[in-house]
Amino acid sequence: MNTGSDDTGEAPVAADGAQSEGTGTPENEADATAGGGPALGSRAPEFIKARRLLHLSWQVIVFVLGLAVVAAGVIMLPLPGPGWVVIFGGMAIWATEFVWAQLVLRWTKRKVTEAAHRALDPKVRRRNIILTTIGLVIVAVLVGIYLWKFGFEMPWNIKDQ
Repeated sequence: MNTGSDDTGEAPVAADGAQSEGTGTPENEADATAGGGPALGSRAPEFIKARRLLHLSWQVIVFVLGLAVVAAGVIMLPLPGPGWVVIFGGMAIWATEFVWAQLVLRWTKRKVTEAAHRALDPKVRRRNIILTTIGLVIVAVLVGIYLWKFGFEMPWNIKDQ
């Protein structure tokens, strides 16, 4: 199984925990330490991975369950509810079994961490505070103009003037 990446720690892992060449350690442990995260591949119990038909059934169940959770998250995006949290929960369910989902979650975690570090940068924080203050001043001026012109009258109750 090729992941299409030559980055360290993103090599596919044999399901049987095959030995790495020259190190004497299982590939799972080598990938976990080299890639900065858990090894890629199925996290199904060994007795399930040992039987091909059972493992395929397990993958189908994990896929359908993850799909249901992701679909619920997509439905929650326009409706009240934690849509993105549920979507990432579904991706985490998929990541227990599928390498592509593990790679997507790793990429997402890396991007979120980078964004958090950028947001905590003093220059960026200062700029964000200034922009927020300017936005609030503009909103306050617009509300003031509305109140000066119409008073505390709701927009749908204003007669033509």
